[in-house]
Amino acid sequence: MIATFEGLAAFAAVDPVPWARAQMAFTLMFHIILVPLGVSWAFMTLIANYRAVKHSDRDALMLAQRWSKYMAVTFAVGAVTGTVLSFEFGLLWPRFMGQWGEAFGVPFAFEGLFFFTEAIFIALYIFGWRRLKPWAHFWTGVPIVVAGIFGSVSVVAANAWMNAPTGFTTDSAGTVVSVDPVRVIFNDAMPLQAAHMVVAAYLVGGFLIASVYATAMLRGRTDRYHRLGFIIAFSVAAVATPIQMGVGDSLARWVYTNQPVKFAAIELVPTTSSDVPETILGRLNDDGTVSGGIPLPGLASWLSDPSTGRATVVQGLDTVPPDARPTVGQVNIVHLAWDVMVGLGTLLFLLSAWYGLCWIIRRRMPASRWFLRVAAASGVLAVIAMEAGWIVTEVGRQPWIVYELMKVEGAATGNTGVWISFGAVVLLYLAVGITTILVLRGMSRRFRRAGGFVDLETPYSPSTPSAPPAPSASSAPSTPSAPSASSAPPTSPEKASPAPEEELR
Repeated sequence: MIATFEGLAAFAAVDPVPWARAQMAFTLMFHIILVPLGVSWAFMTLIANYRAVKHSDRDALMLAQRWSKYMAVTFAVGAVTGTVLSFEFGLLWPRFMGQWGEAFGVPFAFEGLFFFTEAIFIALYIFGWRRLKPWAHFWTGVPIVVAGIFGSVSVVAANAWMNAPTGFTTDSAGTVVSVDPVRVIFNDAMPLQAAHMVVAAYLVGGFLIASVYATAMLRGRTDRYHRLGFIIAFSVAAVATPIQMGVGDSLARWVYTNQPVKFAAIELVPTTSSDVPETILGRLNDDGTVSGGIPLPGLASWLSDPSTGRATVVQGLDTVPPDARPTVGQVNIVHLAWDVMVGLGTLLFLLSAWYGLCWIIRRRMPASRWFLRVAAASGVLAVIAMEAGWIVTEVGRQPWIVYELMKVEGAATGNTGVWISFGAVVLLYLAVGITTILVLRGMSRRFRRAGGFVDLETPYSPSTPSAPPAPSASSAPSTPSAPSASSAPPTSPEKASPAPEEELR
């Protein structure tokens, strides 16, 4: 019996650092899928709403109304998963928060304000469908877009501060004694990291939503409603994709200048040298050599600084002690994640170029089923690329949690039972994820069965029909008068929808 208890105690007394890392990574990877929808879906909903009101487009009106309801569901789930993350900072990384919380917490204070603003206006927008006039209702959606962008920027500012810590003063013991909130938020890494994430949100959100409509079109639902849903979402993603490639290139050069060890891990550079090849795939060995992969001579040096080309010197991993750089395993993870992110980003760029050229040349979306097949997969591919990008950011900074100031091992909890909370969180998040998918699919089925809305259920129409006046026996039949512009709903059933060729022109 004693031996049994000793065995259980030994099993429970595990190193908490790997489990804390695993739990934080899992919850972040789950939550980050919901962020693009929270940031970009409101914008796409407003595009459909604007078209509905401006052009009396009944299909666009139906899209906007349904998207707003989907958006509310994903926002609620994102609020839950985001709240769990906020608790994890204190539970998993108490020493980090104890030393740096005064600075690190500043951006989160602003994120909370934007979060509540977004929640308030989502409620106004959804309940305003039957209670506000068309344009007044449309404008209640604009703060959702603005709050979503600035909320995302606030969170990324906190992460950027971990990469470029500034805006604080410490005493001789290393305790923070004063904080400059402006310098904390607008740290050196913040502008490019924030731009990279916001554009990624529109890219991933657009491809995710478009992939649903592409799948429906492959299954035969090629009516104008589904085409319009695809066109709005995919157009947003297609515009964001080349912008993202430009921002990503600038951010990579920032890393080359300010985090040379992370850059060496990205490019598999064991020793400092010039004319460094861009190695596609490949891996770093324990002896410091690189094996496998496809080397493109001099390309990594040229991309790092085109002004000096292949003569650009790239700092190697061996320029810092082993305990101040990622392990060999972490280097291989960072390099593989980089290749996945760049590879999938390039594929999505080519898909966007195909789509754009068809609009320029033929004035319509591509008709090929192969295009729809790739578009149907684009949502998952975009999510994988985004996850890979965050792996590059976080694993590439190892072993630091605050760059060159605090290591991960010195920040984690000493609680050896973290593995229990990890298991509980995994089960909870799986339940939340499955429930969310079932709820969204159930809503989709109900919408399809409804087949649209009848006139009295149309947004911007009265809740109940007015009773017609009793006809007078002496009065002659009269011609119905035209409704006023202020009372008429934006979509009249008598007005035909635009022809498919005129979509979004």
